[in-house]
Amino acid sequence: MQVTETLSEGLKREYKVSVPAAELDAKLTERLNTLKTQVRINGFRPGKVPVEHLKRLYGRSAMAEAIEATVRDTNSQIVADKNLRLATEPKVTLPEEQDAIEQVISGKRDLDYTIALEIVPPIEIGDLKSIKLKKPVADIEDAEVEEALKRLAEQNRPYASKAAGEGAAKDDHVTINFTGSIDGKPFEGGTGEDVRVAIGSGTFIPGFEDQLIGAKAGEQREITATFPTNYLNSTLAGKIAKFDTTIKTVEAPGNVQIDDEFAKKLGLESLEKLRAAIKDRLTKEHAEASRAKLKRALLDALDKSHKIEAPPSLVGEEFDRVWKSVNTELERQGRTFADEETTEDEARKDYREIAERRVRLGLLLNEIGERNKITVSDEELSRGVIEHARRYPGQEQRVWDYYRQNPQALGALRAPLFEEKVVDFLLELAKVEEQKVSREDLFKDDDEAA
Repeated sequence: MQVTETLSEGLKREYKVSVPAAELDAKLTERLNTLKTQVRINGFRPGKVPVEHLKRLYGRSAMAEAIEATVRDTNSQIVADKNLRLATEPKVTLPEEQDAIEQVISGKRDLDYTIALEIVPPIEIGDLKSIKLKKPVADIEDAEVEEALKRLAEQNRPYASKAAGEGAAKDDHVTINFTGSIDGKPFEGGTGEDVRVAIGSGTFIPGFEDQLIGAKAGEQREITATFPTNYLNSTLAGKIAKFDTTIKTVEAPGNVQIDDEFAKKLGLESLEKLRAAIKDRLTKEHAEASRAKLKRALLDALDKSHKIEAPPSLVGEEFDRVWKSVNTELERQGRTFADEETTEDEARKDYREIAERRVRLGLLLNEIGERNKITVSDEELSRGVIEHARRYPGQEQRVWDYYRQNPQALGALRAPLFEEKVVDFLLELAKVEEQKVSREDLFKDDDEAA
């Protein structure tokens, strides 16, 4: 076998490989000798079929297998000999001329092919102990607990039917049946029965809820409303619809007394216990927000102190994932890039930079993890699956079975667990100083880059 490097440019490598016909023939013979013990042919005892006879029967398919095995083994040898780390799978280009292919398969010609590789660059890790970070922390004030308690009470307000003849008002709940039409014709999704509408919630298309104000139980109303021009269903966008509506019930919100009885309705022993539970939840929310900002600061510091060339193919794959997610979300919201005060070209540029950053940091975190022998144990992975399954009440077993039967999905779950362990390792090394901030600053959104 002869290997000649034909390209070494940045992270790209190409090699021309020539495998002698004699070497392929040896592989073929090896394959046929293995086949001899497996096939059953009339007139021959098991294992006694002559190789030449097998060659006449299976030579072509066996040679194809031999070529495939040779290419695979040769590629692995090139990567090992050159001490390369691949960013993506090798791209192999075999002879295209039919005559050349036939000659290789028949053993009359050497196998010549090219292999193109994209490699991961060598990564030099800086002094991780020199990283200095500020961890934002915000105290949980009594006012924050009381505000959360009031919101909880608001969410659990009782609703009671209004007196006969009393009209609906803002914040009331109205139960309706409706049939919608556009230009006199019913449209898909335009009907509903026993639909509960919270007036003022903005759940329905603009103008619909406002026209329920003053409505009384048993009343018939025709409501006219216009679908937004950026409505998700493009066939309805901008269209004027009429809804023949029957008001079934009108309910007004009552007051909630925030006391021990209210706490007991929520499954806690007393109001004091309820406040403690709320404070515990807020503590966890603060910790998660603090951790997220600290991790972002760590990644910023790593990206600034390490210059890594990101393999273009990995950047392209990451950009495609990000771009698909962005467009899906815009479509879900019925928004455009203009609504985001940008253009598609500008957005593409910004998200490609985000993709490049993610690839750079991914390679760096992976390198740090490998060098420090950081791994995700099977027990940790199982806990991760259980935690994920808890997000789908009633479907836990189904989620568990999905991951157990799909190694690829399990691998995708392992990656973020590995990343968090590497981050924990780095935070132990770094000099972290707590910095008091307001709750507003702690939960203020940052532009997501990684």
